[in-house]
Amino acid sequence: MSQTIETRISDIVKKSDVVLFMKGSPLFPQCGFSSRAIAILQHLNVEFDSVDVLQDQEIRQGIKSYSDWPTIPQLYVKGEFVGGSDIMMEMYESGELAEMMKEKGVTASA
Repeated sequence: MSQTIETRISDIVKKSDVVLFMKGSPLFPQCGFSSRAIAILQHLNVEFDSVDVLQDQEIRQGIKSYSDWPTIPQLYVKGEFVGGSDIMMEMYESGELAEMMKEKGVTASA
C-alpha cells in the first residue's frame, strides 16, 4: 500500500468521530451489509461521515490493508477500527456499540 493512500485513509479516519467506509452512500447503499451498517448508526442517532469505496478504487483496496480486515463496510470511531456489519450488529444488539459511542464522547445528532 502506498504511503499516500495510507495517509489519505488516516486523514479521513481522524477527521470525524465516526466514519463508515461503505459501498454506496447513506441514501443509496449498494449492498445489504452497508445498508445494515447505516441503519445501525441511524438507530444510534450519531453523526457520521461515510466514504463510498465504489467511487475510489485506491481507497477500496487500501482500506482493507489499513485495517487488516477483508470486507466492507468498515466502521471507525474516534480513529479506532471497530469492525464490519456483523460485528456492528452484535455490538448494537448487546448495547456495546451505544456504550462505546458514549464512552468515546460521540454526541447524538441534532
